[in-house]
Amino acid sequence: MTIELTPLPFEASQLEPFISERTVLLHHGGHQAAYVKNLNAMLEGDERNLIEVIGDSSGAMFNNAAQVWNHEFLWNSLAPAGQGPSSEVDEELSRAFGSTDSFLTQLIQAASGHFGSGWAWLVSDGSGLQITTTSNAEMPSLATSQPLLTIDVWEHAYYLDYQNRRPEYLETVLRNLINWQHLEEQLILSTTLTHRS
Repeated sequence: MTIELTPLPFEASQLEPFISERTVLLHHGGHQAAYVKNLNAMLEGDERNLIEVIGDSSGAMFNNAAQVWNHEFLWNSLAPAGQGPSSEVDEELSRAFGSTDSFLTQLIQAASGHFGSGWAWLVSDGSGLQITTTSNAEMPSLATSQPLLTIDVWEHAYYLDYQNRRPEYLETVLRNLINWQHLEEQLILSTTLTHRS
């Protein structure tokens, strides 16, 4: 099975001025495309899909497969500025974190404090909403939790625009570019999965 580089769900320029078109193009067409290319080279003649590869592999194959999945989820977690959370999402975040603003503050703090490369996530794990971070290519367990939102804290996600100012990048992006509709769709999915289990 050939793994495809999924197109961006928006034009590369549409995240400006918060993330530059140059950064988006390098991130998607450079870094993510390299993970896709590397993974396909390892999967020649292999018919597993991306989720199966992630679940069944380790080392370089896992790293490339997980980074493909993580980046696809990242782009769906972002949207051009102008949205806001629905009342349902606001209610869920307020129940878990006190308010939507408090949620954003806690996510920014977790992502800022994460040492080295990796990801910060909002997940639903069956017991409620949780903020977590993962290192390098690691991701939350798809068997026990439903990711709702992610932000990339690898330097390639922000260095061209923010240099070493990770907290500024996180504050700017998470307060302006969250795809609230996607978050709500994942939240509905997590509720459906919880009711089935």
